[in-house]
Amino acid sequence: MKKYWIIAALTLLFTACQESLEDRCAREAHEYTRKNCPAKMDNNTILDSMTFERSSHTLHYYYKLTGFADHDSIANSIDAVNVLKKELKNTTGLKLYKDNHYRFAYTFRSEKDPDKILIDVVFTDKDY
Repeated sequence: MKKYWIIAALTLLFTACQESLEDRCAREAHEYTRKNCPAKMDNNTILDSMTFERSSHTLHYYYKLTGFADHDSIANSIDAVNVLKKELKNTTGLKLYKDNHYRFAYTFRSEKDPDKILIDVVFTDKDY
């Protein structure tokens, strides 16, 4: 009988140490932002931060556009939504979140006018 109590206690101990997927996503987004942001993605794009919105299971990326990309018509001229969707489909590092039907949001703001949103899109599991 004592043997079963030890097995039960060990099982409880190992399961209690695991963090949920939501907790992991929130932690990773916070750590990435703290360690790497702002991060220059290319000559005209800066990743300002990443957040995780628990209520909607959304991993949200916030960018700033600079230089010639800081313009109202840039989203249409480069077909930004389809470019982002294709990139999301091809990103293997997000497979765990995609398999669990998380949403991915991308917000691009103007450097000249930070209140101005140039691109704002959310992808659901139907998109990727």
